[in-house]
Amino acid sequence: MSESDLLCRMFQAWREDIDSVPFPQFRELTIPLQKTRAEVDLARRSTARTANPVRRVDGGW
Repeated sequence: MSESDLLCRMFQAWREDIDSVPFPQFRELTIPLQKTRAEVDLARRSTARTANPVRRVDGGW
């Protein structure tokens, strides 16, 4: 029983320690606007290298 009592006291001390720290309060939650897939694709295309594009003359395979 002493081991059980020790665990209970340790748990109670841990609980008191957790409860002693105030939980942060938020007046307003600000979530940034999410980009759409089209906006992400457009941004990728605009930053992609386009200097001297190489064209294949043989048509591929």
